[in-house]
Parts: sequence; C-alpha cells; structure tokens
Amino acid sequence: MRLSKIWLNDFRSYDELELSLGDGLTAVLGPNGVGKTNLMEAIGLLATLKSFRGAPTESMIRRGADRAIVRAEGERDGREVLIELELAKGRTRVQVNRQKLARSRDLLGALRVTVFAPDDLSLVKDGPSVRREYLDDLIVALDPRADQLLSDFERVVRQRNALLKAAPQRVDEMTRSTLDVWDMQFASLGERVLEARYAVLTELMPLVVDSYERLSASAAVVVATYRPSWGDQSLAAALEDVRETDFRRRVSTLGPHRDDVVLGLNGLASRTEASQGEQRTLALGLRLAGHRLIADRIGDPPLLLLDDVLSELDPDRATALLATLPPGQTVISSASGLPPATVPEQILRYDGSTFQQDAAI
Repeated sequence: MRLSKIWLNDFRSYDELELSLGDGLTAVLGPNGVGKTNLMEAIGLLATLKSFRGAPTESMIRRGADRAIVRAEGERDGREVLIELELAKGRTRVQVNRQKLARSRDLLGALRVTVFAPDDLSLVKDGPSVRREYLDDLIVALDPRADQLLSDFERVVRQRNALLKAAPQRVDEMTRSTLDVWDMQFASLGERVLEARYAVLTELMPLVVDSYERLSASAAVVVATYRPSWGDQSLAAALEDVRETDFRRRVSTLGPHRDDVVLGLNGLASRTEASQGEQRTLALGLRLAGHRLIADRIGDPPLLLLDDVLSELDPDRATALLATLPPGQTVISSASGLPPATVPEQILRYDGSTFQQDAAI
C-alpha cells in the first residue's frame, strides 16, 4: 500500500494537519523539537496500532483534547484505501473504508511499515526483550495470522505466572493439576513460537550481512545465535525440570519470553565490543534486512520511515544509506539536512506551525 495523504487531529503537537506524500522519497526537514517525530509516529501507528516510541495511547492525544484522529488515504492493488484511527483513553477504534473492524488486529497487513529511529541502537546494546520484540514484529508483518499465536502464548504465560504467584506455600495437588494444563499449552505454543523465530532469523541473516556491508562499504562477518532459555531439550521436559524452582520463585523462569538473540560482528560480541558506529550500522542493517525480507516475501515493499537517522550516522554512512534505499515509498525526517547527492521526490519544511512544500526535484 502507498500512502498519498495523511490527516491528523489533536494528535500530539498537531491540532490539525493535512499532508500529501510522494510515491518515492519524501524528506521532512526542520529544527529539533518541532514535531517531526510525531508525524512519523502517526504514520507508524496506522500499520501496527503501536507507537514505535513505546508511548501509551493517552500520551498521543493532544493536551486538552479528549481524543485524537489519524486518517490516511492510499492505494493498494489498484484500489483506494482509507484507514481511520480514533484514539481515546482506554480504547482505539479502527475503520477501513468506513467499515469498523471487529478486532483491531484485523488491521495488521493492510499497511506495512518499517521504522528506524535513534532508539533502535537498543536492538544491539540493550537486553534480550528488544531483540525478541524485533523478531516477533517481523513475524507478524510477514504473516498477520501469527499475531494470534504470539497473543495466545503471552496469555498462557500470564495465566501460568498468576497461578504460580497464588500457589500456597505447600503446593497442593489441585494447583499441580492446574499447572499441568497450563504447561501443556505453554509447551505447545512455545515450541511454535520458537520455530517461527528460527525460521525468520535464518531467512533474515544473509540480508543483514548484505545491508551492513552496503552501509559500511566493507566486508563483514555478522552472525546471530538464537539461544533458547531451556537449552536443547523439549520445552515440555524443561518445564517439568524447573517446576519446583518456578513454584519457589513464583514466576515462569524459562520459555520463549526469556530467550535471546546474540549478535556477533567480525568475531566479537557486538553488544559489548563493537564501536557505537558499528552498533548503529548493525541496528540499521537489521531494520533494512527486515524491510527487504517483507518486500521479497509479500511482493510489495513496506513504507520505510527513517526518523532523524542521519544525525546518528557519519557522513559516509549517511550517504551510503540514501544512495542504496530500497525501492518503494520512504519518509525521512532530519534536522541536519540531507547529503548533497540526495534527490528526494519532495521536501516538506516544517517550522513547528506550518509545512512548506518544495517543488518536486
């Protein structure tokens, strides 16, 4: 799907906004702090119903307003598509072509978006949960039906943890029998989550290597090792082995929700031994590789959002990034301008109050 227009009402810093987007590269330029990231956040929200900044719904509603509206018009497979979101405290309403969706997750797949933001350095530097979320988001982007699997597994983890927390000091047979039921579901769903993560990681890594080398203009050995928290045995057997530990700690101590993906670069642990420039290039390589994987699998590239990424890259890497952008629609925001060789389809300059559109180049 290509977005042609976006409207915002009472979203973040915008009381009212209407913008047209080009089919190729649109550059949103302006000083720091004027609201460029807010625009990027709204576009990302249309695809995933989640803020890429991790913000709750309430914080995306302009101060003093009781709701926010995000609308976008575009084209998919030769047909016009209108997506409308209404954000209010405690709820989000979704319509596609004026038809209310019975479930919010039914929106997944209507629009696919890849986002890279400065915080994405966390993909390399932070703990395992960030890399798990990256893989899971990619799995859902490739197959929206997988969202149900991941939601079911999260529900079982919550239920199992609640049972462990409520268990008496001397665990009775009823509690153990109930745990048997949850463990069967936990093991079945958990093995499927593991299988999905392994599969997508296997497809992804050659693309990560290629993206990294394009950005750094040098050969690199990039590896990713998936580490299940239960080792090589079956998940069902592992749950049985740690049952008493889980009762004692009152939490599920292993499972896909505690796995990690360990990234290596040129024989070194990228999290602790790579330079910040290498880490940022690897994080961007991961995002671009995921973008390419979706485009190859689905046959249509996602909309690419690059939020203030140029300020975090040295001039050579910034130039390499924009010189090797994948085909499709891209929106980039920047406070520092664009590399000299960059030729965007349109430039939108924003000073915090009005957008000025430069003529197409």
